[in-house]
Amino acid sequence: MTEQSTRRVLIVVENLPVPLDRRVWLEATTLVSHGYQVSVICPTGRGWDKLYEEIEGVHIYRYPEPPEAHSGALSYAREWGGALWHMFRLARVVRRERGFDVIHGCNPPDLIFLLGLRYRLSGARYLFDHHDVCPELFEAKFGNKGLLYKVMKLWERMTFAAAHVSMATNESFREIAIRRGRMAPEDVFVVRSAPKIEKFKPGPGDPEVKKGAATLIGYVGVIGQQEGMDLLVQAAEHLIHELGHTDVHFAIVGFGPEVPNVIEDVKGRGLEPYFTFTGPLYDEDLLRVLNTADIGVAPDPKNEMNDISTMNKVMEYMTLEKPSVQFDLKEGRASAGEASLYATANDPQDFAAKLAELIENPEQGQQMGKLGRARVLETLSWEHSVPQLLAAYERIFTR
Repeated sequence: MTEQSTRRVLIVVENLPVPLDRRVWLEATTLVSHGYQVSVICPTGRGWDKLYEEIEGVHIYRYPEPPEAHSGALSYAREWGGALWHMFRLARVVRRERGFDVIHGCNPPDLIFLLGLRYRLSGARYLFDHHDVCPELFEAKFGNKGLLYKVMKLWERMTFAAAHVSMATNESFREIAIRRGRMAPEDVFVVRSAPKIEKFKPGPGDPEVKKGAATLIGYVGVIGQQEGMDLLVQAAEHLIHELGHTDVHFAIVGFGPEVPNVIEDVKGRGLEPYFTFTGPLYDEDLLRVLNTADIGVAPDPKNEMNDISTMNKVMEYMTLEKPSVQFDLKEGRASAGEASLYATANDPQDFAAKLAELIENPEQGQQMGKLGRARVLETLSWEHSVPQLLAAYERIFTR
């Protein structure tokens, strides 16, 4: 038996089921492959409805999916309060059935530290996996820095104080852990989210997805309040009606609370013939659409949260050798480099102009796509994150 085989980990995540949450699934399966015993607590949803199952050596304990918070304190209390109750309940089950030495808490919400503190009393260590900057996420969704924003800043501080080790998705998040969280630099590890290159492979695509258009513009991701889909629809309107690029089609892949509003916006602007909303797609179905796309889009507006966040969709476009257009965000540039064009912040007309540039210069887009995939292969794929993940765990087990 190896040393790692005696190391037992409980990963806790609230906003997506596992294995749908790609980052958590990569972390869990990587740890299993290196001899760790891994359990996961997560919600049900999106077809993952079994309350317990074992997949690829990962023991998954699920609870009923909570309603997503849309506005105000009551909405958040309903979502997070119910989730926390189930997390505490299932942690007792995991403790009894399999045990754990580390609780690996993934935010949002920044309240999982309460579970970490509870089991620190029993000798467990707490590792904080910093997925989102929750105070900035709240501001982006609800447009204010009121009392709840200040409460979230407090929760963030308490989360870092409770953690033995923290994992950041990029250098900006690492800076927050050290500056706002007051963590020692040696306890903060950058573990980037990225597709597995073995699964995300460039391919021929499916011409039917283009709906007869010469250029397919693809989007994949959550469709929520902070993803900038309103800006994308405005950009599409300008591209088609003002710049004269009518031989295009937009394939929108994903789910989220704003889907009905986005569809209504498209209808109101007379853009229905130019848009297909596929809903969520996975595995080969997702690759079929993304490999058909000529250009990927990331319309996330510039704000305090998006500016320092790494967008998974941009990484996916790059891995599949697709050029992209996004607004000029700090971490967007850090990830994509020359593989993307950058529109003036939150300006849908300039976003449309950048799309037009790629439509009119397909060779430029092809070269950008090659640069993007090379960048992923050389420095940004999951394989490059594995050593940091293992180093974070080595640190927490040797403190």
